[in-house]
Amino acid sequence: MTDLIQANAGRNASPQPQDELVALAESDRHRPRFHFVSPAGWLNDPNGVAQWNGTYHLFYQYNPEGPFHGNIMWGHASSTNLVDWHDEPVALEPSAGPDAEGCWSGVLVDDDGVPTLIYSGRHDGVELPCVAVGSPDLRTWSKLPENPVISAPPPGVDVPAFRDHCVWKQDGKWRQVIGSGVSGQGGAAFLYESADLRNWTYLGPLLVGDAAAQEPEASDWQGTMWECVDLFRSGTRDLLVFSAWHEGDTRHPLYWTGTYTGDTFSPDSLLRLDYGGRFFYAPQSFEDQAGRRIMFGWLQEGRGESAVRAAGWSGVMSLPRITEEVQGELSFAPVAEIASLRRDHRSLTPRSLGTIEILDGVAGDQLDLELDLELEPGAGFRLGLLAAVNSDGSTAEETVVEVGYDGDEAGTLRLDRSTSSLDPDVDAEDKSGPVPLAGGKLHLRVLVDHSALEIFANGKPLTARVYPSLDGDAIRLSATGTVRLRKGDAWRMAGIFSNPRKLRP
Repeated sequence: MTDLIQANAGRNASPQPQDELVALAESDRHRPRFHFVSPAGWLNDPNGVAQWNGTYHLFYQYNPEGPFHGNIMWGHASSTNLVDWHDEPVALEPSAGPDAEGCWSGVLVDDDGVPTLIYSGRHDGVELPCVAVGSPDLRTWSKLPENPVISAPPPGVDVPAFRDHCVWKQDGKWRQVIGSGVSGQGGAAFLYESADLRNWTYLGPLLVGDAAAQEPEASDWQGTMWECVDLFRSGTRDLLVFSAWHEGDTRHPLYWTGTYTGDTFSPDSLLRLDYGGRFFYAPQSFEDQAGRRIMFGWLQEGRGESAVRAAGWSGVMSLPRITEEVQGELSFAPVAEIASLRRDHRSLTPRSLGTIEILDGVAGDQLDLELDLELEPGAGFRLGLLAAVNSDGSTAEETVVEVGYDGDEAGTLRLDRSTSSLDPDVDAEDKSGPVPLAGGKLHLRVLVDHSALEIFANGKPLTARVYPSLDGDAIRLSATGTVRLRKGDAWRMAGIFSNPRKLRP
């Protein structure tokens, strides 16, 4: 759940007619085609992600009335393969009572065969936990008359906010952590227990952060409130994922490694989840029936409010990611099923790279690129995307992915968006983070879907948004120092939506 200051200006706007809003969204050149997006209007946090009786379900924060944060309900889509998504009826929407001001983020659990949603209802400016039970096909939902099932935040604690849920069954009882904070100290995850999902006992803080441990400008600042907490085990580690929030400002997703025992989480290390910061926000994960830990995140907009209004839509869901522990940290890759969208394969000739070259036969704004490279210490690799090339070989626009090898098995991934658009209102902040480069070897995967960009460098992700003004689609390679392309492949990606969509299926 996210309370975005920049979006709230549109809260009282009049809804547009359904056909007009959908037509606007579909005609926008920056609208992704193989990422999940809502039919039109506003989309934010992934909710209730799960596999139920073999079918994958993606719920999400949704406002069909326009591309602004208001009238928040739960959109719903289903898929048999994590690739092709079918719009389902809206699952939850505000009604008189504890969720009159919105049905905010939550999760789906299996309560002895009964699909059950635990979500944050908002009323009189306060978010409290609510429960709804579903039909076997997950298409209709009934809210409990006893909502909210927790009547207030923990006693004796001054909290900046209290919302978002992670719920699991342990030793025959339900447990949940709720995102929050302790005023004057930092973000927090509060732990509860229940026998029936209706009556909850407060067990205490699972973990309380320290907002003073880093500078507020730091890419790993913990924030004053933790949104969208997610506790799970991967490999040998327990992991507590959260999104750092401060006074209405969404910052970035982080995670603690550590040990969950009893009623507490003992942290070891605080790490960045995605180097794109707010462009991969509010992540939620689940374990599917094959035992894979799969995560979705929300790609926020990075263009001005007037451009968002004109487009008729806001917000993109990330591709589903496999989440694994590698040497004590999380490593990510798109689920294998995404490869089914690949078309028109182009193989790149292995060679040493040097001066700038434009890839022949590889261009577009809907691509999947996989490169295996080897860098010598001190070398750097540069991949230009969506390049509008002038007659003299210079670029008018270009989005650049860079990887530098520092030696000692350490490198840096950087996204340079300084020339990605001639529009002065788009976000052009540099994004970067460390990448393990054992022996200088790099596996780089880049997925370009119009304005949505997902990069994976040896398992480290960087997600962002780009909004070219020109029609550039060239791909350019270059290197400094010694860089060898060992293997390279490129594909055009097919879209996942072909039929006319409706705001409220």
